[in-house]
Amino acid sequence: MIKVVRGNPTPEELAAALAVVQARAAAVSAVPSNTPEPPAGWSDPSRLARRARHLPGPRAWARTYWPA
Repeated sequence: MIKVVRGNPTPEELAAALAVVQARAAAVSAVPSNTPEPPAGWSDPSRLARRARHLPGPRAWARTYWPA
């Protein structure tokens, strides 16, 4: 049941809103329940390889402690 809380919609506006709700409900029920969900982006191991690895340059060990 749908209840209009505020405003006074015309019959055309109410019919359009109900058509959207009905289409959304039909789309959700049309998806088979046994289809696996796509993996989350956080669990994708290739996201770690997208960044360039910064390797230390020559004499990097000396620059890590002594001030310039």
